[in-house]
Amino acid sequence: MIKKLQELTGRFDEIEKRMLDSEVISDSKKYQALAKERAKLEAVVARYKEFKCNEKEIDELKKILSNKKTDKDFRELARAEVDMLQNKNGSLKGEIENLLLEKEEGFDKNIIMEIRAGTGGNEAALFVSDLFKMYAKYAQAKDYKVEIIDSHQTAEGGFKEIIFSIEGSGAYGVFRFESGTHRVQRVPATETQGRIHTSAATVVVLCEAKEVDLKIDPKDLRIETYRSSGAGGQHVNVTDSAVRITHMPSNTVVSCQDERSQIKNRAKAMKVLRAKILDKLQKDQKKEISQNRKLQVGTGDRSQKIRTYNFPDRRVTDHRINLTLHKLESILSGELDELIHALNLEDRKLSLKNISS
Repeated sequence: MIKKLQELTGRFDEIEKRMLDSEVISDSKKYQALAKERAKLEAVVARYKEFKCNEKEIDELKKILSNKKTDKDFRELARAEVDMLQNKNGSLKGEIENLLLEKEEGFDKNIIMEIRAGTGGNEAALFVSDLFKMYAKYAQAKDYKVEIIDSHQTAEGGFKEIIFSIEGSGAYGVFRFESGTHRVQRVPATETQGRIHTSAATVVVLCEAKEVDLKIDPKDLRIETYRSSGAGGQHVNVTDSAVRITHMPSNTVVSCQDERSQIKNRAKAMKVLRAKILDKLQKDQKKEISQNRKLQVGTGDRSQKIRTYNFPDRRVTDHRINLTLHKLESILSGELDELIHALNLEDRKLSLKNISS
């Protein structure tokens, strides 16, 4: 970590020198770019410099304390000063770690979640419904706004897929580790011999992308309308209110039929489209980053098995951090704090380890 801090301090000092250069001052774009970078580094560098200054003072005071000729009263003052500086540096260390692990871009953004039924037929669709209710209850407990964007319900009350947004400060930071395959092990209501079935659902968490984050050329879009349909294929209205949008350059297709208004469905579909395209761009960028610099718990890939919900044992196991909680009912009721806290704690440990290596 010290090496990283030394690098950041060196860069900060270099930026300050360059910002005094007349050539840079006359180039507003260069100057603004440097000023922006300086602002990002300033807090951590200032604390590191204070930390180093305190360390130097502690060393000097310890030399005084090691001298047996030092006056008794002065030794007491020196001891008190050392304790105070060490406590101060303990706090500074925590602040520095937090700044080094500064929230990734989009951490505070709203999100779009997609949950899709995997293996397991009707049971998987019912599990999708369970997961949606779990996330919705947790989000609402945090005063986040939950809005369904699109869904395909089954006759039994489950969902083949459901797409919804969660709006609120820090939403991505809370739900970022939910992407992946979730499994459920339970006895289906239709099972007469009491056999346990394993079903699965995939969860994808996307940062909501605003128009300012991503420009999409209208010429690249193919927009189609069709009639909305409900569970079992029944038409829920007789107008072409459902919307399907295809982004031709990336072959990304999204649809929305949740609203009766074509305009509202189009707006919701565009929200999902922007999020998906931004997510793809970010994943392409991450591929360029070496594996040892990934600062996250798991990959976030939908194919990765991340969690099992076992009904007979009333347990939930997160396989990434080897955590098992015998609180199945409360977790499915939206009490996710313990799980999410454990995932964030593990991510912090991995991040600090990567910074130190």
